[in-house]
Amino acid sequence: MQRSVLAVLTFAVLPHFANAATYDDLINAAKMGVTSEVASMVDRGASADSTDKEGNTLLMLAARDGNDDTVAYLIKRKAKLNTRNSVGDTALALASFRGHKRSVELLLAGGAEVNTPDWSPLIYAGFNGHTEIAALLIKAGADVNAASGNGSTPLIVAAKGGHIEVVKLLLASRADPNKELQNGDTALDVALRANNTDIGDLLRKAGGRSGKTISIQIK
Repeated sequence: MQRSVLAVLTFAVLPHFANAATYDDLINAAKMGVTSEVASMVDRGASADSTDKEGNTLLMLAARDGNDDTVAYLIKRKAKLNTRNSVGDTALALASFRGHKRSVELLLAGGAEVNTPDWSPLIYAGFNGHTEIAALLIKAGADVNAASGNGSTPLIVAAKGGHIEVVKLLLASRADPNKELQNGDTALDVALRANNTDIGDLLRKAGGRSGKTISIQIK
């Protein structure tokens, strides 16, 4: 009789535990921030880099939900900091997206990579308006002009979302206001389309222009 995919995964990540329930217990403990349970199972042989079915490591799960004590424990146990899940996110990206400042601090102190491909932690922080986290990331060396696959930058997503304090921070950190999305839109375009006129004024003062060009045909 063939073992299930879950059973194979269980044996792969939990060499000393032979049942799927124990695997689920470990994953849930990381999600819930039950550090003592995570520590108990890791001490008994579970990998500190165990993953769920979506490729989220224990560290990602803990950081995503702001379980700071569990994050600190896993870093101490040398869990890999820069593993990416099935959609390309790292623990730092997930903590930045959710606004978990202490987890971000712990990951940065542990040496997590601040500039990752596609949606970087700073783009995530800008998207949700987490100004303090954006400041921490910039101080740690985050590229303020990092762009995702479609050209989204921290400034563009912050301008679209109406996060004026993040916009101010990024402009003060020399973010380029004229970076363009694949469709040619700039931060000014997306801000005005979202009726964020106050942000539009800031962008214009910083030299921001519309990326749209109007061609006039002479007949």
